[in-house]
Amino acid sequence: MALGMIEVYGFTTAIVVADKVAKSADVKVVAIDKNKPANADKVEVPLVMVVKFEGGASEVAAAMDAGVAEAEKRNLFITSKLISRQSEEIEWFANLSALGKDKLRNTEKEEN
Repeated sequence: MALGMIEVYGFTTAIVVADKVAKSADVKVVAIDKNKPANADKVEVPLVMVVKFEGGASEVAAAMDAGVAEAEKRNLFITSKLISRQSEEIEWFANLSALGKDKLRNTEKEEN
């Protein structure tokens, strides 16, 4: 399983990038994480976000290209990274998020 990460400025940008990533290839967005940089008071958008997604290596690469292009279109792209075969330890970290457990709710209806 490959892991893609796209770092951007701003929550709204992260949501738009996650949407583009999910619609552009057969990948699963596993987390959207946040980080307030040390120099947040001096930057125009003080919140750094990371969109994390998994899938096959070629699908993650295609999704990353689409997501990076979306962030660059808004001039809010920071960096991106693709890990083509993540280890179990990295997979565990990839699912961590400072946003809380409700960030990506299971949308399947519970059967009674």
